[in-house]
Amino acid sequence: MKLVVYSHDAFGLGNIRRMMAICEHLLTSVPNLSILLISGSPVLHRFRTPTGLDYIKLPCVGRNRTGEVSAKFLGIDAQTAVKLRSNLIQTAVAHFEPDLLLVDKKPYGLQGELTDTLAWLRIHLPDTPCVLLLRDIIDRPVVTIAEWRRLGYVEAIANLYRQVLVLGTPEVFDLSAEYQLPTAAAQKVRFCGYIRKPPGNHSAEAMRHALGVQSDEQLVLVTPGGGEDGDYLIETYLAGLAHLPPEYNKIHSVVICGPEMPYAKRQVLCQAAAANPKVQMLEFTDDLMSYMGAADSVVSMGGYNTTCEILSLVKRAVVVPRVSPVQEQWIRAKRLAELGLLRVIHPDQLTPETLMQALMAQLNPDTGDNANTTFNLNALPRLTQHLLELLPQQNESCVLPPFTPPAPEPPPLITATSACPLRACL
Repeated sequence: MKLVVYSHDAFGLGNIRRMMAICEHLLTSVPNLSILLISGSPVLHRFRTPTGLDYIKLPCVGRNRTGEVSAKFLGIDAQTAVKLRSNLIQTAVAHFEPDLLLVDKKPYGLQGELTDTLAWLRIHLPDTPCVLLLRDIIDRPVVTIAEWRRLGYVEAIANLYRQVLVLGTPEVFDLSAEYQLPTAAAQKVRFCGYIRKPPGNHSAEAMRHALGVQSDEQLVLVTPGGGEDGDYLIETYLAGLAHLPPEYNKIHSVVICGPEMPYAKRQVLCQAAAANPKVQMLEFTDDLMSYMGAADSVVSMGGYNTTCEILSLVKRAVVVPRVSPVQEQWIRAKRLAELGLLRVIHPDQLTPETLMQALMAQLNPDTGDNANTTFNLNALPRLTQHLLELLPQQNESCVLPPFTPPAPEPPPLITATSACPLRACL
């Protein structure tokens, strides 16, 4: 079986992390599967590539906080960049001849770059099903409804896609109802639940020892995801440490800036952290779950993947979501906070004092949020089953085994010395 996965990745680290998790689960669960991942992520090369997966790297495009698209590195205009990407996608699909096309988020691709490929498939491979993959929330309903109508996305779903798989639950956000999908599109929607993230490569005890965390200290992990616009969260956190009362002087902090944080911003933050021996700064890790598993509490932005990691590990967290250019992070974090699964601070209310107050509440066993062990985190096996059901001829005898994440050889543990602020970050 051959699968093409399209992930446009115009902003942040979230899409490619989510799609890599899906690809790894599919390869573990489905025999004789080959996946060609087509992505514009600038950090794709940093991920371990499992056997059975290869990728085509598209020229990067980015978008600013107003949503305007431009070529990220090449000295060409946005229209030329999108046309180049479109041609590469169509050529790859035509030669690979997939049994199924899985499209992330945008039915016609970024700036319509999938349109020619979808038309080619209808003519040359009409039996190849196309499946649209959506995260739980796209944006505010009033914005998404207007955009989908303007871009013809509802018609695309009705005419071009066999199913719409949603990585969420209607209890948190009923996408079909909230976005007023007509019957022809709504009947294709399948809610899969959220993604359960596998544990990290190292135990909590091993990580805390390697990071130099003492037995009487509490470990706080600070992560802004990809980090492109997360410097304000880290800056506020570092400033907030000075506002902690004396009884909270046993906090050990690990801050992971993210690979997309500009060097100049990272340098300023690392210099600010250098004066505090209990703060360790890192640029990037592909084993965030090991760090999060060792933490007593997490301070983060509200991206889909980070949220799933927090929920998978049942971690107490303070989430400061992004609110522009879209509000999906704010909507998700607010609704999960209403369920008692985390604490949320709107960025307009973020100050060193408010952040530390929320963190102290989470570190206090008497006031922290309670874990919800019944939360639906079954997205990966359900998504796999839905995809296989679209290919009965090729998978009549395929019985999915229970999901067991691959166990690559663990990388060396970072040590407290190598994680010291300036050396690890600059």
